[in-house]
Formats: sequence, structure tokens, C-alpha cells
Amino acid sequence: MLNRILSGDYPRSRVLTVVLVAIFLGLAFAPFLFPGVKALSVAAKVLIFVVLVASFDLLLGYTGIVSFAHTMFFGIGAYGVAVASTRMGAGWDALAVGILGALALSFVLALAVGLFSLRVRAIFFAMITLAVAAAFQTLASQLFEITGGEDGLSFRLPELLTPSHEFAEEPFLGVSLDGRLLTYYLLFVAAVVLVLAMLRIVNSPFGRVLQAIRENEFRAEAIGYRVVVYRTLSSVLSALFACLAGCMLAIWLRYNGPDTSLSFEIMIDVLLIVVIGGMGTIYGAAIGAVLFLIAQSYLQDLLRLGNEAASGLPWLAALFSPDRWLLWLGVLFVLSVYYFPTGVVGRLRASAARRGGA
Repeated sequence: MLNRILSGDYPRSRVLTVVLVAIFLGLAFAPFLFPGVKALSVAAKVLIFVVLVASFDLLLGYTGIVSFAHTMFFGIGAYGVAVASTRMGAGWDALAVGILGALALSFVLALAVGLFSLRVRAIFFAMITLAVAAAFQTLASQLFEITGGEDGLSFRLPELLTPSHEFAEEPFLGVSLDGRLLTYYLLFVAAVVLVLAMLRIVNSPFGRVLQAIRENEFRAEAIGYRVVVYRTLSSVLSALFACLAGCMLAIWLRYNGPDTSLSFEIMIDVLLIVVIGGMGTIYGAAIGAVLFLIAQSYLQDLLRLGNEAASGLPWLAALFSPDRWLLWLGVLFVLSVYYFPTGVVGRLRASAARRGGA
């Protein structure tokens, strides 16, 4: 049964297995283990970014395609839900229309970009996707009547998903059983299903062809595979999963704007998470997202404690200033790349293989 769920792609490392189980259980019981609005928001963001990063790894890690338009599809998903809910009201039909419309638009754009651009060399394809993403962000900022412009769109969700809707008068284990909790668990179930679907894709015959193209596209072409077709299909699938991650973001925030889902900083974060977790491993998306987002969310708080503890030494207190959190985040990233050049998953699997060989 477990073999079918994981599509035969086991962690292949005891330490990695323990870490993944801990992440799964931590996210499954996050509302009860880590009470507070900030902790729940971080957990929800982790779920969203696991899907987004895994979908990007489907392109970069498994197919060898470098695309900077990934956040465009992420933004399309978020705007699909936001625009539909703003125009149609707080209903399940609005959510359905928004998600399906966003998926349709993502499919068309990904297919167009793939067919017109994937025949060029990698660097030119990357530059084309960067130009398309920049153009789409500018368009979203200027179409005020549709997207709300720079101000974005705030919208309402169905009553069942609102914090004001309570399923029980008394809290359970100190946690209110309300629509916000239900929304979190909807995101949790969606993230698990989407990650398992991507595991199935990369471990299918189609996924094996993608990996063959990544290793040597000329050899794959020579043995009869239509490289452009497979690369285009990979781009389309990746875009659809990114679009669904954007839908998850909009549902959680009940707001979307250009800086929320289309910012180039999100693309940089996704690249960093892929490198930290390990390219070509869906599991790396989960580990990288957890490490990066926890560091990003709580590093300032840790630095603030360090700053107060070192108040007697002005130079040390200045070094631990919360305003320098980006500096320390950069240091942590450099150290992670130095000690885990193949990512956390790659390092753990290599260590397990060496112990097994010994």
C-alpha cells in the first residue's frame, strides 16, 4: 500500500524518513502543536510553498529547464480565485470558476511559451520566460478594473471557511474549531494530494523520459523520443501545479496583489529552496520549504534575543541586530550549500548509500 502511495520512491535513508515523517506530523497537527496566528500562517505558507517548489523542481530538477516564469502561473492561480470571488461573491461556485479559469489560462500560456520557446537554447529560453513574467506582472499592476492594480483584491470566502464560523462553542485542546482551521486542513489535504501526484508523475515512464532528457537530450532524441513534446508537457504540468499553489495562497490570505504572488522575490525564494532541499527530489521541496520559511519567519526573533543578550557588548549587539536578518539568512544559505552541495536530501541519501555499501 505504501509503495503505491509513494509510487515506489522511498526516502532511502533512515534519517530522511524520520525527518519527512516529523514534517508530515508537524504540519498535520500544527494548529494544536504550535498555537498562535503567526505559527499557523507559517505552517500554511509551508504547505503552499511545498507545492510551488515541487512543481518548479519538476521543471528544473527532473527536466533540466530553467524558467523564470513560474511565479506567473502562481499569480494566475491566485488572481483566478481573487477575481472570481470579487465578481461573483462569496460562494463555492466562485471558487470553482476561479480555479478552473486559472488552470485553463495557465494551460494556454504554458503551452504557448513551451511551443515557441523550448526549441531555443537554455539561456535564451530562460530570458524569454523572464521577459514574459515581467510583462505579466506589469499587466497585472495596470489592469486596475480587473486586478485591483497595485492595491490588489480583497475578497470573501464561503461562510464555512471564515474565522467567524465556529463548529463548536468550546475550543478543542485550546484551539477554536472554526472556518480558519477548516481552511488550513483543506490546504493540508490539497498539498498532500498534489505532492503525491507529482511523485507519481516523476516515477512514471513519462518521468523517466524527462530525466533522460535532462541527462542527455541528444541521446534521448536519437533513441526516438520527441524532446520538444516531452519538455512542453513538463512545462504545462509544472505550470498547472504552480497555478493550484497560487489558488491555495489566495484562499488562505483572502487577498491577492502583484507583490503577493507575482514578485520576483518569490522566484528567488523558490530557487533557494530547491537548492537547499535538493534538485530532482520531490522530498527536497518539503525539507527546503520548512527550513527556509522557518528561518525567514523566526530569524528576526532569534536575532532580537541575541541582541538583548549581547547588550553589554555594543559591537556584538550590532551584529545580532534584527535589521541584519537578511545577512544571516545569506550566511545560512552559503553554509547549507557548502555542507550540502546536492541538497539535504541528496546528502542524506548519499550517506545512507555509503553506509549500505560499507
